[in-house]
Amino acid sequence: MKFVKLLSIALLSGTLAAGSATAQDRTVRIAVEGAYAPWNFTGAGGKLEGFEIDLANDLCARMKMKCEIVAQDWDGMIPALNAKKFDAIMDAMTITDERRKTIDFSDRYADSPNGFLVSSDSPLAKMPGTGQAYNLSSQSAEAEKAIEAIKPLLKGKTIGVQVSTIQSAFADKYLKGIADVREYKTVEQHDLDLAAGRLDAVFAGATQIMGTLEKPDFKTGYALVGPSLTGGVLGGGIGIGLRKDDTDLKAKFNEAIQAAIKDGTAKTLSMKWFKVDVTPKG
Repeated sequence: MKFVKLLSIALLSGTLAAGSATAQDRTVRIAVEGAYAPWNFTGAGGKLEGFEIDLANDLCARMKMKCEIVAQDWDGMIPALNAKKFDAIMDAMTITDERRKTIDFSDRYADSPNGFLVSSDSPLAKMPGTGQAYNLSSQSAEAEKAIEAIKPLLKGKTIGVQVSTIQSAFADKYLKGIADVREYKTVEQHDLDLAAGRLDAVFAGATQIMGTLEKPDFKTGYALVGPSLTGGVLGGGIGIGLRKDDTDLKAKFNEAIQAAIKDGTAKTLSMKWFKVDVTPKG
């Protein structure tokens, strides 16, 4: 009887140890677009680079988990996540109520405002509100007033946004019937159409626009203009997209994110890639 009891304990201990090892040895697959510089992009030799690549590697080291970063088309990311083609989305994805209907999010690891990219010799370069920041959630009246002020200048203009983004949602809500809004699969595509004169403006994340302005074809002759907008339809910060039932992985990411923010690693990476601090405040 004692032998049977000891054997049972040994088997139970072995099972628990095996389960622990399995959890520890899990390879976490993280999806990025690989075409959203400087957040993430495909560099020389096809290597993925950018702020989120560096941060993902740091978070995985803190979690003591093996991670594999993979490229995935933006417009199929959420369905692919839920189909378990990968375990997390780290692609400057803004946390919104609409997205929360189908996936969950980690704590936010960045905040990024939005604005317009235009040619410097365009009438839009004098867009009102440039240099002013508004939050559509906490400053709704002031933000709505700022948006109304730019509508006369945008009337009849052609504006590019990336499909299935907070920017396209903003354009649908505020610019429908005012401007001709065109959706693009990638930000590179709408940037190229702006350079070719097929667009009057691009509405995108300010950090992405800053990355565009570092490219040789955009270093001169282009500017980030208009009010700096956040909140409301533009969401509540940027987090890691996760499946709703992956609560253990969410807890691990949250702990790692908070540690990276607290010890200044996230800020250091932000300054490296954006030249400004996009880490959450408060």
